[in-house]
Amino acid sequence: MLAIILPAILAGIVAILVTLAIEKFGGLVGGVLGTIPSTIIPAAAGVYHIDGKEGLLSSMSIVPLAMMVNGIFLSVWIILPKYVSDKKTPLLLTTITSLLIWALFAYIALSIADYSVSIDISPAILGILGLVCLILVSIFFNIKTRPSPKGDNKVPILILSVRGIAAAIAIGLALVLAQIGQPLIAGLASAFPAIFLTSMVALWISQGVTVPQGAAAPMMLGGASVAVYALVVMWSIPSYGIIFGSIIAWLLSVGLWSIPAFLSLRRYRALSID
Repeated sequence: MLAIILPAILAGIVAILVTLAIEKFGGLVGGVLGTIPSTIIPAAAGVYHIDGKEGLLSSMSIVPLAMMVNGIFLSVWIILPKYVSDKKTPLLLTTITSLLIWALFAYIALSIADYSVSIDISPAILGILGLVCLILVSIFFNIKTRPSPKGDNKVPILILSVRGIAAAIAIGLALVLAQIGQPLIAGLASAFPAIFLTSMVALWISQGVTVPQGAAAPMMLGGASVAVYALVVMWSIPSYGIIFGSIIAWLLSVGLWSIPAFLSLRRYRALSID
């Protein structure tokens, strides 16, 4: 039970910190650097502790695909608001639509993962294919430069608390699924967009629609570091143990993706403005 509760609590704390990062530093910095691997760290460690190497490989192999689904989820927050701005409840419509889109594509991703097992595609290959698709989607939505302002208002404590609880529940559920022998579903659940969803809702409520719209595309690009982490951790934890394996995966994912992605996007936006 402790192996489930502690990672879930950590995930909740991290979820709150990401919202504060976007609020303080704006969508570009907060979006890319605020989505460095966080909740996946306790999720991967917990799955390995509960279900061993095979469970870790199965659950992490679907994470890149799941992050691509999250990218599609975030694209709804970029595209839809301008079409529902004249409605009475634009935030509610956007939230419901994004969750329905996520559910549809999550089902497709899970079906692809199940099929890959049946035709004996290795977890690493599945993960790499998912990462390539995620990168393509992220580049597509970041080509167009959008304003990514800082927040002028504080996100209410209640919203921050709900955000943390939602993330904690998602990670806790992922570990429960791993414990009952459903590693693929556990991997998908560990990538449930609790952080993205609560970020979009919290920022819309406190800052208006522009701040979450500006943060969505950078979050999509930055979130690819989670997919990189998933790929590395499939090797690093079995090789070096939970603690050192997690540290190695985190350092490599941030060094190989988060920082280069941030610097590249900042330079691209500077050139676009010029």
